[in-house]
Amino acid sequence: MSLANQKKLLISHLLRRAGLGATRCEVERLCQGTYEDAVEELLHPERNPDMDDDLIRRYHVDQNSLMLIESSQSYWLYKLINTRRPLEEKIALFWHGLFSTAYGKLNHAKAVANQINTFRQFGLGNLRTILLELSRDPAMLFWLDNKDNKLGTPNENYGRELLELFALGIGQYTEEDVKNCALAFTGWTIRNAEYMSRRAERDSIWPYGRLDWQFEYIPENHDDGVKTFLGYTGRFNGDDILDILCSSPTTARFISEKLYEYFVADSIDQATVDEFASEFLRCNGDIRQVLRTIFHSTAFKDIGNMRSKVMSPIDLVVQTCRICQSHSFPDWNIVLTAMDVNFMGQEILNPPTVEGWHTGSEWIETGSLVERLNASAKEISNKSLPGVQEIISLVHSHGPVVAPMTLVDVCLEAMALYDMPTSTKEMLVGYASKWGNLAFDREDAIPCSEQRITELLQMIVSCREYQMC
Repeated sequence: MSLANQKKLLISHLLRRAGLGATRCEVERLCQGTYEDAVEELLHPERNPDMDDDLIRRYHVDQNSLMLIESSQSYWLYKLINTRRPLEEKIALFWHGLFSTAYGKLNHAKAVANQINTFRQFGLGNLRTILLELSRDPAMLFWLDNKDNKLGTPNENYGRELLELFALGIGQYTEEDVKNCALAFTGWTIRNAEYMSRRAERDSIWPYGRLDWQFEYIPENHDDGVKTFLGYTGRFNGDDILDILCSSPTTARFISEKLYEYFVADSIDQATVDEFASEFLRCNGDIRQVLRTIFHSTAFKDIGNMRSKVMSPIDLVVQTCRICQSHSFPDWNIVLTAMDVNFMGQEILNPPTVEGWHTGSEWIETGSLVERLNASAKEISNKSLPGVQEIISLVHSHGPVVAPMTLVDVCLEAMALYDMPTSTKEMLVGYASKWGNLAFDREDAIPCSEQRITELLQMIVSCREYQMC
């Protein structure tokens, strides 16, 4: 493989893992610089302009108001498809999966959407700041009942999940640690919590939507007694708990494992995770710096780890929409596309439990696999979409008669599939060869040739390699 093709392969891999799918134009643009340049562009989303919400406000009032879960899901999907800051959205997806908070209990779509905004704003920053914002987030306070955590009547739900699922992992703490962690967070609540809870249960979202929830610290509801937590003793508040957690090697290893599983591979290589954890401690939990280490690591660049992870439903749908250039303008049909993601088993903003989603091979169980194939094939065969028209034009540009091998090569290149195995490529060529060459030299033959192109595209998105990242 030439050096140029190796570079394409590596940058397309980076975009699939650290971005929202690789498109031909993005790969070619980033290949004009170095791999290091591409990594830095992703790691610094603030250097690219943020999306304007003006079009959403003007043309899609329901998305803008975030009144319903469907509105919030569609709004986030629109941003995922059209963002110029892919890692900002990708890291928000990562934290959403790790700190799973669901609309189902809250009945407040805007509160969950606001939490995602928090992940966008702080997700590449310091873990201590991320956990502090999470602990003050109204959606999380409601979701794990810390709004009810008061002096004399502590609620241990948030304290337990903070240790078990968010920072340390099972077996890395005692029940006494859970108890004292919960006591440290007493008084951290939602302003007018009881009133807001009743409104969420009983009021109408129309015509103005829900009221925003606000964090409030009530000193008289805080337990100011002496507490022992992970071997440290003092009159701890929640801030002190986070200081202890974020300086712990156990937290460094836990977060590094989660980042490894999300960005590198499903099977943990402990030696590599230890390297990431060491960097985590060295940089005081700076997620941007840890990710920089990950993206430059041998494990990340290992060809054996490329196309080794099953794409999540949201990643698959977003990648396909970006290739097809669909939903580049707010339209009601994006609600249907968001429902496709739900049918595949990932209802964003409404994960099934506090543990989030079971990933990997569980994304492609029998029922969900059919949904993945059908949704991808439906999108990629829509000749009215600009991206599909672009692929057809690329094929057409190769002359009045196009051979099956050329057809396959052009389509794979157009979809940034530079690493298609020989066996799969031969299968695609065999399929394309059944009806001979494509003809563009006669008006009556063009519709048939274009139909054959979209049928081949459907075959490509049904291949194992397209479903993997």
